[in-house]
Amino acid sequence: MNKTRFFGAAFLMLGSSCVFGQEVQIDEKVNELEEVVISDSKFNLKREQSGKVITKITAGELERSQGESVATVLTKTAGLFVNGSGSAAGQDLGVYARGGRNRQVVIRIDGVTVSDPSLPSGEFDLRLLSVNQIQEIEILKGASSTLYGSGAAAAVINITTKTESKEKIAASFQSSIGTNQSQDDQGYDINEFVNLASVGGTLGKVNYLASFGNQFTDGLSAGEAEGANSDAFSKFNVNAKLGYQWNDNFRFHFYGNLDQYKNDFDAFDGSDADDSFDSRQLRAGSFWEFTYPNGSFTFTNSYASLERDLTNSGFPSKYKSDVYTFDAFNKYTFNNVLYTVVGANGSFSDFNLLSGGTNLEEIISDDEATFDIIDPYINVVYISAFGLNINTGARLNTHSVYGNQIVYNINPSYAHIFGNNYIKGLASYSTAYITPSLFQLYDTAFFTGNPDLEPEESTTIEGGVEFSHEKKALLSVVYFNRKSENFITSDPSTFLSINSTEDIEVDGIEVALSVTTLEDKLSFNSNYTYTNIDKLDDNIRIPKHMINASVGYQLHKKTFTSLSYQYNTERSDTDFSTFSPITLDSYGILDFYISHQLMKNLSCYAAMNNITNEEYQEIFGFSTRGRNARIGFNLKF
Repeated sequence: MNKTRFFGAAFLMLGSSCVFGQEVQIDEKVNELEEVVISDSKFNLKREQSGKVITKITAGELERSQGESVATVLTKTAGLFVNGSGSAAGQDLGVYARGGRNRQVVIRIDGVTVSDPSLPSGEFDLRLLSVNQIQEIEILKGASSTLYGSGAAAAVINITTKTESKEKIAASFQSSIGTNQSQDDQGYDINEFVNLASVGGTLGKVNYLASFGNQFTDGLSAGEAEGANSDAFSKFNVNAKLGYQWNDNFRFHFYGNLDQYKNDFDAFDGSDADDSFDSRQLRAGSFWEFTYPNGSFTFTNSYASLERDLTNSGFPSKYKSDVYTFDAFNKYTFNNVLYTVVGANGSFSDFNLLSGGTNLEEIISDDEATFDIIDPYINVVYISAFGLNINTGARLNTHSVYGNQIVYNINPSYAHIFGNNYIKGLASYSTAYITPSLFQLYDTAFFTGNPDLEPEESTTIEGGVEFSHEKKALLSVVYFNRKSENFITSDPSTFLSINSTEDIEVDGIEVALSVTTLEDKLSFNSNYTYTNIDKLDDNIRIPKHMINASVGYQLHKKTFTSLSYQYNTERSDTDFSTFSPITLDSYGILDFYISHQLMKNLSCYAAMNNITNEEYQEIFGFSTRGRNARIGFNLKF
């Protein structure tokens, strides 16, 4: 499809809204500053009572991100950079928070920590998730091992998936089409399709939800080699949940999901290759909650079976891992002054690797590559009547390989409230503990495993101020400093996982500003992050300066439009054809979005990404997306 035909279809879809849009008036506020935070204490606390600066990506923001990847949405937040989010759809992702890497960031889905022990850092693969199945995301930065265990040294990403309708039956269907092209290919062929269908509801005491989503993307080569073939990415997600509200005090639900994708990819140095692999996650679990006067007891658990099949690649292999995770905790409030959480969190992981030529052989056995973690923890929040708030806690890490280790935090803050305004000062001192992944300990296929690795330990200091005006403007400035001992890195000559002999320190500043005005019609959101990467020995692909800014305007009650910009400075990388260091240029990306409510249950949208067709690289030798367009609709009934 050529450029004229594509944009003709887009404007025809939006133009039709002028005819049908007169049938209904939708009075909806699309720009609201968040007032409640959960992640730093597991309680619903007012923002002024929290000693952390937490970023919340709301349902409205996610709806306006329909068709984008989870990585693209996350990389727009302060202090968080997801490298690979602008590359080919199946590109490996690096989740960097405050100078930390994948293993220092914990990802949780519906209250359960998710991971993949077969990956080098044990991180969860965000490519398995779809934006259109997520209700909201809350990002807690800084060391949070007290509540969330090993790995929560730089950030915690709490993802909440969509819930069932309160109606007896409700359904939705989302669909979008778009281009997927590089800066040099601007033919505007339709090469990306994203769909979601879901049904759910509440029948008396029973609630249910089922959804199916899929994505297919082609047209862009992962590597930049001249004449390289395009690399396709296809994904589907199946989710199901069944719950029961026994009475006002007791409820539970069971859930299961299957997330799977197939990805074509090129060689590690960016040269063309006819390689592909399949990745699959099958996860099931349950949630139980019993409430009583002033408190509640919650139990969540999850079993996940993950598999990555790379038999059709230059390194024929199969990776398999199993993870069982649980979290049991009791919350109790004393006179709305003391909020306490006492609980235990555990995980049981194993890892199996088959490798070799046409006949795969077991290289790593899940009988050997296994460990267990069971951690009791306690957290207390004190909320005073005069503005002083203290969040403190401790956790005993009990590891089957590394024994016991205590982590703790203390997070005081003071909020002065005047009218509908407040100014808050905050500080925190937190410790974190990161055990090596099973891959880092036991890998023999690529000779990176080192059973003599020691756990990584870190301390984080934060201090900052936050100002809120009439719930229409929010400004925060935070300084952070993290120091790590036994930092896990790799020997540049052998690639063996090792502990650094030097302490690693990084510090920086985060600034965030949100403003709504003109009767909530005009919104402005921006953030700036400075990371002192000069202190890091391993600062590959981490920008020193990041800027995100967006302006949204409610044209009238049914039409919203926005313009957003992202800028990242130079980053270091490695030329893997010569293994020499290289510098990637800075870049800026400008995006446009417009949506319109056609009828009460039908809306449509159009988006243009990288309007200026900026040429840049996130990974040396690999492609990024040029100017691309997308249109779609959302039907609910």
